Amino acid sequence: MKRPLSQIAIALLRWTLGLVIIVESVRFIFSSGVAHFLAEARVPVWIQPALGATEILAAVLFLIRFTERIGGYALLAVFVFAALIHFVHGQFDVGGLAVYAAAVLVCMAYGNDESAGPQHA
Repeated sequence: MKRPLSQIAIALLRWTLGLVIIVESVRFIFSSGVAHFLAEARVPVWIQPALGATEILAAVLFLIRFTERIGGYALLAVFVFAALIHFVHGQFDVGGLAVYAAAVLVCMAYGNDESAGPQHA
């Protein structure tokens, strides 16, 4: 059976997003620049690995079909928490987080739908 292009596009978006988030989270965990920024901002040292590991776990759950929704909600929570940390410290450039969150929402809205697209009346 041939899959509609919209189903393929949503699956591609989900996998691309999940893998990019995993790679970026690993980079975040091991970044000395992030560690320096967090130290100057007086954020506890454990936040960097905890936030990164949580994001990796959420992304892995997001990639697994049966846990996609749980992973999606977890990713949204991580993105909101990260944006709040940025806002509190005067960094308002959170456009990347907003795009990631929007992509997660699209995948959650259409990922398990048979038509994988908006329904027309």
